[in-house]
Amino acid sequence: MAGLLKWLSWIMGVACVAIGAVHIVSGMDSVPGGSAGPTVDSLVRFFAAIFLGYGLAWIWVARQTPIPSKAVRALAGMLFLGGLSRIPSWIAVGRPNGFQLALMAVELALPPVYFWLSTAGEREAAHRATAQSY
Repeated sequence: MAGLLKWLSWIMGVACVAIGAVHIVSGMDSVPGGSAGPTVDSLVRFFAAIFLGYGLAWIWVARQTPIPSKAVRALAGMLFLGGLSRIPSWIAVGRPNGFQLALMAVELALPPVYFWLSTAGEREAAHRATAQSY
């Protein structure tokens, strides 16, 4: 399970860094169905930089041995909050693009998996330490 957690953390980190970089470079052109003026484009690029940093945090987590469960839960919680945050937008301004709905599904489905796996690395390290002490 610790290996799965490490792999999923790496994938999440690399994906978020790549997505953030694309949005920084492309702005609103990277948003399916999106069109807006300079203010919204600026906002998209700003939040893209934060998302890139979020991805770097996942990569940092993936490089730790054991992977810190508190960091995994914090990062997964932020992803879940992001997914939940799409709901008021849907209510206020209407149904988003289908791709955005797919992203929301991932943002709401993946965090429970991360929460479930979050202690795998620490449990495995504790088990190894106990086994070595005998």
